[in-house]
Amino acid sequence: MKKTKTKIPTAVMTTAWILVFGALAPLLDSTMINIALHSLVKDLNSSVETVQWTITCYVLATGIAVPFSSWLLNKFDGKLVFLTGEILFAGGSFLAAISPTISSLIAARLVQGFAGGLIMPLLTTLLVQTTDSALMGQMMATVGLPIILGPLVGPIIGGIIIKYLSWHWIFWVNLPIAVLSILLIIWKMPSFPAQNKNAKMDLLGIILLASATTTMIYGIVKAAHSGDFTNQTTLLFVGIGLVLMVCYLTWAAYLKEKAVLPLKLFTHHSFSGSVSGLFIAGTVLNGAMLLLPLFFQDIRSMTVMAAGLALIPQGVGMLISRPLTGKLTDYIGAKYVVLASLFITFCGTIPFNWIDGQTSAWIIALVLFIRGIGAGGILMPLMADSYTGVAQAQVPAASIGARTIQNIGSAFGSALIATVVTAHANNNVAAFKEKLAAGKFQVAPDQLQTFAQHQLMLIKVQSFQFGFMVIAVAALLIILPTLLLTNKMPKDK
Repeated sequence: MKKTKTKIPTAVMTTAWILVFGALAPLLDSTMINIALHSLVKDLNSSVETVQWTITCYVLATGIAVPFSSWLLNKFDGKLVFLTGEILFAGGSFLAAISPTISSLIAARLVQGFAGGLIMPLLTTLLVQTTDSALMGQMMATVGLPIILGPLVGPIIGGIIIKYLSWHWIFWVNLPIAVLSILLIIWKMPSFPAQNKNAKMDLLGIILLASATTTMIYGIVKAAHSGDFTNQTTLLFVGIGLVLMVCYLTWAAYLKEKAVLPLKLFTHHSFSGSVSGLFIAGTVLNGAMLLLPLFFQDIRSMTVMAAGLALIPQGVGMLISRPLTGKLTDYIGAKYVVLASLFITFCGTIPFNWIDGQTSAWIIALVLFIRGIGAGGILMPLMADSYTGVAQAQVPAASIGARTIQNIGSAFGSALIATVVTAHANNNVAAFKEKLAAGKFQVAPDQLQTFAQHQLMLIKVQSFQFGFMVIAVAALLIILPTLLLTNKMPKDK
């Protein structure tokens, strides 16, 4: 039986683009701040460790805000809640731009992070509420635009700002985007009536879920900074987070449907497969977005701006595949779209196991373009399938579950790649120095320094290559939860 293709109504697409535009500033901001770290250290007379809190606090505040979004949508108009998130983000950006000290900047970043933690779940929740389930793939492809553009454009804009202006403009640039978004929300966005004004806030559940998320993310971030998952801080905070998560699971089992994130959602195969895939995707997507710019800067001696420009082929590939994957997800289901995307991503990642400082830039661009085509088809179908079979009343909770697990997976993926690359380099450098001290290399004394520098650079290259190998393997691991996703393949009768 042949399926007929359905087009998303114009009014729905207008709402979708307003929501997407509203999410653009938080996503750009989260990628640009990384570029500004060294400038912040210098201008605010601070240390790298202290300035890192501008990123860590943003992530932690996001984790705290996500569980609140479900209750807010139950009690208030969705348009008002989204508008509030935009106003908060604009206010946080203004405070960040005028911050005279690192302490005030960190406080402003907490406001930004909380606002971003409201905006991102609301983005998907409100779109799901206004979109027919048969068109979810195309809609999620639309939602995915800022997620693609953020990592692509953010480092380039950030590099230009740092080179020609100052770090303050990293935040000033958010204001016109946020103000325009606020005006569009007021003028064009329809109302989303409160789901259930009589709903009681699952305060204990929210506290447990937010606390578990933030403590685990904090522990994982510490692992990324230290290059070691077995450091005392990581073990302590991840352990506390796991205990709090067990407490939440016990509480949710008691509350059942009244819990902020009902456990019944995990009885849907598509939801369980989706969130599991989203967790592992943190390594495939976020881990790579951490590693690729460092590879271009450390191995190929590029500037920050040049490294951002070198990532454009991957972004182009993602933009090309985005609309196609959305339509295919609606037509044949998420399962085969994700499987094909994973294979392409693997093919576009595994060559980095051999790419080094001498590899042609054209070869790297081609590999990145292929990787982009695949990577563009992973996240959106997974997100779309997290709502398959879910009742309308459970949509906000499904958004919380998907976003919470995605946040933890993103932090874990970045930390995992940073840790394995650092550990690989440290172990091999220590082994090399031991052999060098023992005189196991037959090198002339006047050539010893050149030889050592060459070997240390080779170890660094091999460590990056090992990191890319881990990312490629992670892409294959997503195949397992992908088998739980929906299959809408047409069957001839």
